[in-house]
Amino acid sequence: MSEVDSLEVSIQSFLDFCRVEKGLAPNSVAAYRQDLLRFSRFCRKSAPQAPPAEAVRAYLDSLYTAKLSSRSIARHLTTLRNLFNFLMQEGKLTSDPVSVIPLPRQWQTLPKRLSPAEVESLLAAPSPDTPAGVRDRAMLQLLYASGPRVSELCGILLRDINLDFGVLRVTGKGNKQRLIPVGKQAIAAVRLYLESGRSLLLKARLSPYLFVTSRGGPMTRQGFWKLIHTYGLRAGIARTITPHLLRHTFATHLLEGGADLRSLQTMLGHADIGTTQVYTHVLRRRLRETVDRHHPRA
Repeated sequence: MSEVDSLEVSIQSFLDFCRVEKGLAPNSVAAYRQDLLRFSRFCRKSAPQAPPAEAVRAYLDSLYTAKLSSRSIARHLTTLRNLFNFLMQEGKLTSDPVSVIPLPRQWQTLPKRLSPAEVESLLAAPSPDTPAGVRDRAMLQLLYASGPRVSELCGILLRDINLDFGVLRVTGKGNKQRLIPVGKQAIAAVRLYLESGRSLLLKARLSPYLFVTSRGGPMTRQGFWKLIHTYGLRAGIARTITPHLLRHTFATHLLEGGADLRSLQTMLGHADIGTTQVYTHVLRRRLRETVDRHHPRA
């Protein structure tokens, strides 16, 4: 078996480990697979006999040559680190070829957000006169009220939301579950959808999912991306609207209203507080406003 054939077998073992033992979400496993297949194809074409360390460095050089962003290259390198760390634990390698390679420096970009007026226009864009419109308004309301990832939103089951207590259970990365309080307006929108929209979409069919399509299946990520983009145009919002933009808006508006980073971390499902700290610009602005408003010599 050649070095490349052995690498492809190792990649499949790693993906199986991520899916079965680590319990990663299908989207995470698919992202790993895409990155590692690119690495495997490069090794087969350009470095079939190279030692792992040389193959990795040549591969990273190819990513820079392809003018990938530093963020994308860092993601590829992180994927390789996870792969080789797995192979070390399995005893298939005696040294880690990527441990001494630093991640490329990344410029931190602040999350974009919608203004409260833009949010109101977006939430009002779906038609209340059709079952699909009632469903879409409930989805937008729930996304803005609780901030789930789009895959989490589409994967919500009927049993995951308690309308009486206003609580949503979300299953996130690694099959980790979290409870998120949901406001009255979003609960009212979901209740209306359950009473007058969902059954009309299903047409006597059964589904465990909360948000369904006219074909009886669950709403997909791609389908919701198209819907929210369309509603952004209908609302007259000049920039492109994505589910992640509304998630960022949820987080930013929550902090501006007085929430703390730890609470926000729990609601967003971030494993590391460092991921949530991208929103600290909101806290700094609020601190500046507090000083200006209350200090006698500000």
